[in-house]
Amino acid sequence: MKNFKKLSVLFLLVLSFSAVQAQKRHLDNYRDPDQRGINVFEAPKDTVSTFDGVRVRIGGSSTLQFQAIDHENGVPQNLIDDGTVQALQEIGYNFNLATANLDLDVALAKGVRMHLRTYLSSRHHPEPYVKGGYFQIDNLDFIKEGLLENVMKYTTLKVGHMENNYGDTHFRRTDNAQAIYNPFVGNLIMDAFTTEVGAELYYRRNGFIGMIGFSNGKLNQDVEINNGSNTGGAAFLAKLGYDKQLSDDLRVRLTGSLYNTGYASSVYLYSADRSGSRYYSVMTTPLYYDWRTQSMQNTTASNTFRTGRFDPGYTNKITAVMINPFVKYGGLEFFGTFEISNGRSSAETDNRSTTQLAGEVIYRFGQTENFFLGGRYNTVSSEISSNNDIDINRVQLSAGWFLTKNILAKVEYVNQKYDGYPTDNVLYEGKFNGLMAEAVISF
Repeated sequence: MKNFKKLSVLFLLVLSFSAVQAQKRHLDNYRDPDQRGINVFEAPKDTVSTFDGVRVRIGGSSTLQFQAIDHENGVPQNLIDDGTVQALQEIGYNFNLATANLDLDVALAKGVRMHLRTYLSSRHHPEPYVKGGYFQIDNLDFIKEGLLENVMKYTTLKVGHMENNYGDTHFRRTDNAQAIYNPFVGNLIMDAFTTEVGAELYYRRNGFIGMIGFSNGKLNQDVEINNGSNTGGAAFLAKLGYDKQLSDDLRVRLTGSLYNTGYASSVYLYSADRSGSRYYSVMTTPLYYDWRTQSMQNTTASNTFRTGRFDPGYTNKITAVMINPFVKYGGLEFFGTFEISNGRSSAETDNRSTTQLAGEVIYRFGQTENFFLGGRYNTVSSEISSNNDIDINRVQLSAGWFLTKNILAKVEYVNQKYDGYPTDNVLYEGKFNGLMAEAVISF
């Protein structure tokens, strides 16, 4: 009850402040959190400044899904009867937990902006917690008027505990309640997303994009040394690409990205999303095997919130490369993903490799492209041990309608299959399929 009262007061304050600021919501070099932000990747670089004093933009998003999914596997009944493998958890059709985000974006000086996102409600955490934030610097006039003016026309610096810019898929994925950029309900099977303390330096000119960045390679920040190990390592990030509107109808973009850790106490590139998967409780059992602790754990919302995804289990070292082509001609667009990663866990001496492919075709139509139809094929092939390779394949079909630029309704059919798992694994000949409906508000 106390938490409810606190959130109610906060919500009323947000509404009252938003009403006052209703005509002052534009910020420089900012990706709009509504329909206008679709197919925007890095925040735009605009040298024209409108700064006239500190300005606070309060925004947020909320989503709700109805899930109608069935799951099954091919585990022999005798292995279930003798307790070798548990039967799948029974699931039905109903609403999922409503999720919500709170965003604070602040223009602090000419060319200097701060962003902070808090998850008010997520599948992993019922209580609010901070996802991360950063400073974005596009101009150095706050230090000295005209400082490096010709360089800063093309340069951006981001510093913070923030979402790493590895690949382009994270610009289109669902980030807890921020689902308006995603033409589907679910993210990719192998969902590359992490928040780490670091800095990224961008140079953009004539359509070309270059970025180099470093982070401390840690999701959870601390200074403790356990069992003689160090407090962490470092991660190197890089991106190179080209993005150009070639004509009124045609836009092309192609980027290649790198994420590398020589050593890190833990690697979370594919397991850092604390908000959770949209496919609730699929392919789960009352108990599950936790590869990090190497023990059986009770199935709860806090430890199986990434159901339907795949984590290759690299914990100490990783090299990952992602290539993303994007083409939009009129209302028709294609976005692709080719990703290969290589790494190992702390218990392994040899590296393993994983490959992910995804291709999605979206057709947007209507006077303001407020309707869309889409399809995506996603596959992951991975070595999960020295003598065991697995494949996971997913098909998604979607349709959506922007009722306004801030309100989106979408429906998705999903079909995912697992191949290569041994007979004593709950994912042996596993599959889930069905419908998801999602309503999104973002402002």
